[in-house]
Amino acid sequence: MSLQETLLIVAGSLGLLLALSITVVRQGHVAVTTLWGRYHRTLPPGLHLRWPGVEAVARRLSLQHHSAELEFQAITADQANIQFRALILYRVADNEPDTVLRATFTFVADDAFLQALIRSVEGSIRAFVATRGQAEVLGLRDEIVHEVHRHLDDELLEWGYRLVNLQINDITFDEAIMRSMAQVVATANLRAAAENEAQAQYISKTRVAEAEAHARRVVAEAERDADEQRGLGNARMRARVAEGLAAAGETMQAGGVDPSLMLYTMWLDTMKTVAERSHGNLLSFDGSVDAFNKTVRQLTLLGHREAAASAASAPR
Repeated sequence: MSLQETLLIVAGSLGLLLALSITVVRQGHVAVTTLWGRYHRTLPPGLHLRWPGVEAVARRLSLQHHSAELEFQAITADQANIQFRALILYRVADNEPDTVLRATFTFVADDAFLQALIRSVEGSIRAFVATRGQAEVLGLRDEIVHEVHRHLDDELLEWGYRLVNLQINDITFDEAIMRSMAQVVATANLRAAAENEAQAQYISKTRVAEAEAHARRVVAEAERDADEQRGLGNARMRARVAEGLAAAGETMQAGGVDPSLMLYTMWLDTMKTVAERSHGNLLSFDGSVDAFNKTVRQLTLLGHREAAASAASAPR
């Protein structure tokens, strides 16, 4: 074998050895190596050299987020079947060597870990739902997520992972339960509508009653004011009439005329006014002097009685 052939063989061997010694770790991943089957070291992202044939890459572990969809059933405390659809986000807890070691060697493969994670989440949710009634579950999404974290966070850390997020996307009941719940909601809405309508009618009737009462008060006050004004007007008119009669009486006495003539004249004017405003009605009056004298005596007697009553009621 020539020297040139020997150099080519040596160069090829060195190239092959170098190729087998190079390990490239992608961004977002780490590589775990074993030496003679035992954990040796963790390789971060980048280019690395290792002992070929002695140091082997046992596993390449992704540090990125992983997701998985869940779809399962749970039974409430009142024996209602609920369908859950959820999404879980998980990842390796951190890139510390001890954490990476647990995430690499706790489970045989990623599928085994994912199966354990899904069953643990489902079991935690089923245990929580079993203590609640069907009417409560729909409003307890945050409590369910909190309960899952409370039960699984420590266990996942022991496996080298952590639960980033749990999203409960859908919660549905059996068709019969959905119909009954819709009927309950419809009944509650009808009851609320009836109560609102009754309240509106009550308010409307109250407002109408208050308005009518206020209107009556206004009318009563107006009538009272009108009566007072009419009374004052009548009082003033009578005062003016009395003053006029007194002045006329004094004038007639000064002229030597009998005051009875004035009364007689007023008597005749009264009968004339009644006749003018009777509108065709037949009215009968005794216009004799005896009737006039009788009327004058009655008016005089009435005047004396009113004067005596005023004197008796006056303070002493």
